[in-house]
Amino acid sequence: MVDVRKALRIDKTGVARLGKVVSVAAFRAMNIHEYQAKELFDKFSVGSPKGTVASTPEEAEAAAQAIGGGGLVIKAQVHAGGRGKGTFKNGFQGGVHLVDTPVQAKEFAAKMLGETLVTKQTGEAGKLVRKVMVAESVDIAHEYYLAILMDRESCSPVIVASTEGGMDIEEVAEKTPEKMLREFIHPLAGLQSYEVRKLSAGLGLKGAQAKAFGKLLVNLYKLFLSCDCSMVEINPLVETTDGEVLALDAKFGFDDNALYRHPDIMAYRDTDEEDPREVAASESDLNYIGLDGNIACLVNGAGLAMATMDIIKYAGGEPANFLDVGGGATKEQVVAAFKIITSDPNVEAILVNIFGGIMDCNVIAEGIVAATKEVSLEIPLVVRLEGNNVAAGKKTLAESGLNLITADDIMDAAKKVVASTK
Repeated sequence: MVDVRKALRIDKTGVARLGKVVSVAAFRAMNIHEYQAKELFDKFSVGSPKGTVASTPEEAEAAAQAIGGGGLVIKAQVHAGGRGKGTFKNGFQGGVHLVDTPVQAKEFAAKMLGETLVTKQTGEAGKLVRKVMVAESVDIAHEYYLAILMDRESCSPVIVASTEGGMDIEEVAEKTPEKMLREFIHPLAGLQSYEVRKLSAGLGLKGAQAKAFGKLLVNLYKLFLSCDCSMVEINPLVETTDGEVLALDAKFGFDDNALYRHPDIMAYRDTDEEDPREVAASESDLNYIGLDGNIACLVNGAGLAMATMDIIKYAGGEPANFLDVGGGATKEQVVAAFKIITSDPNVEAILVNIFGGIMDCNVIAEGIVAATKEVSLEIPLVVRLEGNNVAAGKKTLAESGLNLITADDIMDAAKKVVASTK
């Protein structure tokens, strides 16, 4: 499955490529587990194998008994792709296994639950498995890839499909871009019948299979719109040996800005799967995304925050985060932001870059003073203030007695914060 921090971008030549999201704020999304995705599939009549979630080995055994039959699959439920090829830190191989009996389902669940699964998307730290899903297995005739997501260039939904399902879509897009089909959907006209037929033909589906695919795609598009999704990815979408077309595995992303309309989906949120810093930020109405660098940023406005990250890179540094305190941040939010920033052990310096339009620079200054005292800041702090009430803000900082570095402009700030880490 595609990493949630990436978006599949389709250029006008038809070449699909994966790239890091340029606008972090615009593409922040809530993710859900596979078993939760199945609940949405059932609600919108998107065909998928029957499955049940379990939190204990005993529950997994009971789920297998309830589903019945000999062909079952048990899957670790974590927000990461590559589970089947993952490795548990206890030495157990794979987060996806076929099982033949309820007793075997219990045995496999015991090896997964409470253990840490490491995949190519989790990093070395891995993810703790708290739940597993027991589901029907199916006899697969062919695997496909199918996704619906928002395309930033055309400002419209795009359907991406490929005959090369069950594989890393990044590799397919890079090595055989001609196998990536895409269909841009007009936001007002919606999904048209001819577009469904075009995609069916492109995937080589005919007769009853094409009809089943069409029904699934129409219902999936309804789900995508109705739930304000930023992405729905099915990998693999399968054609079974008896002619069914089913969604075998799914990954969802939902637009954070629209979740207030969907309390039922909000209830799916699993904060145990999220970065604790991002959870803390959301509780304080801050926009935070953790990165891999050593220079933390505290900025107001998403555009300025991204420009600050860029200028740090230009000056030879590595940003440790995206953090937008918004246009009307309070002193308390600034303090919360500092606590989140300093909880990252990789942070060696902090750059505060504020342009006061709506924001009062003195409010930020008061927050900086309170925060540095509360967290006993011991790393370099570079501050650049400009705009609304900047004179008062600079005076507050000057009279605070703090050991900080002031900067005249954004380039000056970037150079100084990078130098402070050397």
